[in-house]
Amino acid sequence: MKQRIIVIGDIHGGLRALRQLLERIHPEKDDRFIFLGDYVDGWSQSAGVIDFLIGFEKLYDCIFVIGNHDVWCEEWLRGGKPSDVWLANGGKETIEGYAEMSADEKQLHREFFQRMRNFHIDNQNRLFIHAGFTSSGGPFKDMDVLSFWTDRSLWDMAAKKEKLSAIDQMRLAERLGLFNEIFIGHTPTLHYDFETPMKRLNIINLDTGAGFNGRLSGMDIDTQAYWQSDPVQDLYPEEKGRTMEKKKSKLANFFQRLIA
Repeated sequence: MKQRIIVIGDIHGGLRALRQLLERIHPEKDDRFIFLGDYVDGWSQSAGVIDFLIGFEKLYDCIFVIGNHDVWCEEWLRGGKPSDVWLANGGKETIEGYAEMSADEKQLHREFFQRMRNFHIDNQNRLFIHAGFTSSGGPFKDMDVLSFWTDRSLWDMAAKKEKLSAIDQMRLAERLGLFNEIFIGHTPTLHYDFETPMKRLNIINLDTGAGFNGRLSGMDIDTQAYWQSDPVQDLYPEEKGRTMEKKKSKLANFFQRLIA
């Protein structure tokens, strides 16, 4: 039987959603799983998600791409001061979730974060990256790894290609032409009124808003069949997660402090 390669979008602390999604995928021993980052920040089980994935990679072939939320969490686990940006975007809940963990457990988590990749390119020239890249030469040529975790220009330009100028269309084509397909997360499809994975040109976006009021999604990259959890809010009825209203309020407070 042909090996399935399954890519999974942003989890954001939703361990219940991850377990439910995997039950629907029915993992087989030869499957490969590629996770697109942002394992933490949102729902209350960020530390539990990392614990689960550490065990999961012992059973299955896994590749873990790092996201911006994971970078913030790793910095804190290494003893850094949590940034205001992180605290305003789910970091506070993640820190609270680590309160009961021992020093040895935290060390295992640090080592797990350190093994994550900035991006992965498979033998069919498909790119897996959390957010995007800016260089016309591809991610290997990017001068700043920050773009791998935060850049939205690649996706935004593909999503509104028909509105781009001729020169921007040419620049976009240069970047997209480097790979057969590009799989990303980071930008929730909910912003485009989609609750399912979105494809624009040769980019497929798997962030279907699991950190907010959307679902967690996984996709067989060869058939492009996909699976989804229930709305994650339904799995955590006692929590708010990264609801749009909560995010707007936190960001407003953060920027108010900046100008105060």
